Amino acid sequence: MKNFSLAALFLVATSLFMVSCATQQGTTTDITKSSVQGNWIVTDVQFEGIPAGSKVTVFDEASYKCFKGSQWVLPSNAYGSYTLSSTEDGCSTATQPIVWSLFKQGGVTMFQFKKTATGIKAKTITDGYRVEVTSAGSFMTWRAAVNFEGQNGAIIYSLQRR
Repeated sequence: MKNFSLAALFLVATSLFMVSCATQQGTTTDITKSSVQGNWIVTDVQFEGIPAGSKVTVFDEASYKCFKGSQWVLPSNAYGSYTLSSTEDGCSTATQPIVWSLFKQGGVTMFQFKKTATGIKAKTITDGYRVEVTSAGSFMTWRAAVNFEGQNGAIIYSLQRR
């Protein structure tokens, strides 16, 4: 009876481990350009280690609130854009052309982009942005490490494929 109880406990523990390690349906941890390219909408922006309601400007553009509902067009040719459509809380609508790519280092995949402008070649632009891509598929999650008032934190962007 003791062996049966140990075997049952082992099976339950193994099952729980396998379920907790399974990837969500529609997402992948093997992030490639093809799993990121497409049309996306930012469905939520959350903070880690930053007080809720803080005034945070993201991508040197606007409040994080303005990026909720923003649409990101990431075609295979790397010349995409994002569009801010929120008009609440002082947000202005705008479309920003970008050049994007993935950067992999030490097992971490980073989505990187540069804002572009008409008549300016991307290779001459030195400023850009990087966010860690933690999952991609039908849904994508970006994690941007930030320093807020001397504390390390992160901004978490949740995106959904359109």
